[in-house]
Amino acid sequence: MSVMLDKLAAQESKRVIGDAELAERAERLSDQYLDGRAHPNSVRWVTNQNTRWGSCTPAEGSIRLSHRLQGMPEYVVDYVLLHELAHLLVPGHGPGFWRLLEAYPRTERAKGYLEGVVGAERLPHLPGARGE
Repeated sequence: MSVMLDKLAAQESKRVIGDAELAERAERLSDQYLDGRAHPNSVRWVTNQNTRWGSCTPAEGSIRLSHRLQGMPEYVVDYVLLHELAHLLVPGHGPGFWRLLEAYPRTERAKGYLEGVVGAERLPHLPGARGE
């Protein structure tokens, strides 16, 4: 039974959500962690961000998340989304910005996950590794 539940949990974490659900998550995260103060006008996936996980244009109220996040654990996507929501309130990455993210309990774990992904992408691909 637990094997089946683990498989279902793994499938759920890989489920790709659409832009509308992403916008709903942004609203929920803003309410939960930013006292509902961040109000993006648009939240969407993009395929042209290969060096950033997300970006925000505060003047337009737009948030874009890299398609590379699709299939990553939900808490990682939520962290990146919350990070961009915080930029609607505080530009830059100063102390005031990071204070906003302290409320999210998985900030450090999500940052570590993303650092691991970046590190793995930089590893040399050796012949014979990963079934090649």
